[in-house]
Amino acid sequence: MKDHRKRALLLPWKNKFFLCLLLIFFFAFTFSTPLFFFRETFRPRLVSSWRTPAIEVISGESPAISVRETVMFPDESLIFLKYPQSTPLFTKDDITCVYFSPNSFEPLLTFPPVSVDAEHEYLDIQIVRCPLQPRGLTTTVAVKSSGPLPVGPTHRWDSLAYEAVIDRDNTTIVFVKGLNLRGGRVADPSRFKCVYGWDFTNPKLLLRSDALSVAQEIVRCKTPLIILSGSHRINGSAKVSVRVLGKHTFSSVARPDRRIGPNPPARKQHQMCVCTMLRNQAKFLQEWVTYHARIGVQNWFIYDNNSDDDIINLIESLNNDNFNITRHLWPWVKTQEAGFAHCALRARESCEWVGFVDVDEFLHLPSNLSLHDILRNQSSEVAELRVSCHSFGPSGLKHVPVKGVTVGYTCRMAASERHKSIVKPEALNSTLVNLVHHFHLASGFKYVNIDRNVMVINHYKYQVWEVFKEKFHGRVATYVTDWQKEKNEGSKDRAPGLGTRAIEPANWSSRFCEVVDIGLRDRVVDMFSDPQTRKLPWQNHEENTI
Repeated sequence: MKDHRKRALLLPWKNKFFLCLLLIFFFAFTFSTPLFFFRETFRPRLVSSWRTPAIEVISGESPAISVRETVMFPDESLIFLKYPQSTPLFTKDDITCVYFSPNSFEPLLTFPPVSVDAEHEYLDIQIVRCPLQPRGLTTTVAVKSSGPLPVGPTHRWDSLAYEAVIDRDNTTIVFVKGLNLRGGRVADPSRFKCVYGWDFTNPKLLLRSDALSVAQEIVRCKTPLIILSGSHRINGSAKVSVRVLGKHTFSSVARPDRRIGPNPPARKQHQMCVCTMLRNQAKFLQEWVTYHARIGVQNWFIYDNNSDDDIINLIESLNNDNFNITRHLWPWVKTQEAGFAHCALRARESCEWVGFVDVDEFLHLPSNLSLHDILRNQSSEVAELRVSCHSFGPSGLKHVPVKGVTVGYTCRMAASERHKSIVKPEALNSTLVNLVHHFHLASGFKYVNIDRNVMVINHYKYQVWEVFKEKFHGRVATYVTDWQKEKNEGSKDRAPGLGTRAIEPANWSSRFCEVVDIGLRDRVVDMFSDPQTRKLPWQNHEENTI
């Protein structure tokens, strides 16, 4: 009886002890992983001190639309809108760019957006491109007939962690602008760390991870278990950034939401894929895709670098014709190496080989071997084919050739230029370091130079002036809004002898013409011409001349 009373008296104290431990664990976990709870049930309404009322209801749902963040470029602002997936996507007609003084809530200027776009992999985000704000003003957006949205955090484009993915080995790959590392070189990873969280200004609320490799704009780190578990998504995804030891942590818009498949498939879906980055090249896309599909390309990854032409509708039309094209919104300027590394990760899931070829570049097979045969005949240790490029000039033309670039331009430089690569994405070095034209390979793999009589790239680099001028806008080593500015005059990105003036040289149409080369022209006409009309598939119906 005495022992029974003793146990009865001790039981409440044990309960209290375990209750205290539970409370300590709860508060420690809550403050070490901020905001992991509550947001699923707590949906704050937009509050605004604007004189015009803020958005209160969208599609009859509780309001959740907000400006997640803004990225400032030299010539425009990218505003990232976050909204419920059930909300219909906005169009340019729905949104206005609003400019106001930081000390006032009264809008001073409004402009229509340059574009309103969405990334198909992140269905709760839209990107609004607004014209550059006047000095001293702040930018936000408003849905027409409603008030402007509160301004989100603002970042500079040239010092920013801008994309992130989790690789199949559970490492986080972070793409960072502003590291200023040497191209094609691997840096010492001990100087870098990845940081995860929501507020990078409060070090106590961040998770840290050592960098495993660093090269160019790419940092690879071991991913914390709490990120891998998905717990960070309970309250919206945590962001990831990079800290340079002894210096600073970069601002970030990068969220490690996308995960590469953990196990490579036993057999890839496609033997040959192509990755390209473009801006306002929709008018050339049909010829480029149609031709490469005929010679054996099966899938295309289009990295769209701020196009404002009709590329979305064109890709949809091509896919309706049974082409396999995916468009990836890539608004980051001067990041071609990083974009290609990102594409290589995506292509690895479904492609045995992937070529990095621009829309004005066409793989030509003078030997009449098929692309399939060339790839199949490589030994197992070969993981990169380096293909030389021939640079074509305007070929005497003054206007865009109506039958397309492969038929219209027939005169080129005699010497071949730098090569482009077709690689096995599974065999790339884990740093993903590349120089646009080729990647570094993992140990045990090698590259081969393809004979120009077997395969060569026709690069229609110097087209008629109206095309070349548009293409060359902004093409300098340092990003500027106008390529006429006196910057980087010796850059290899500039046309030989053109300098910095957007004025057509008197002899432009006859430049860069040393060798007449009609090999690809004849092959295209033979493969694609309609027997009755002699028209090509990408040629407009009303056009009937070269």
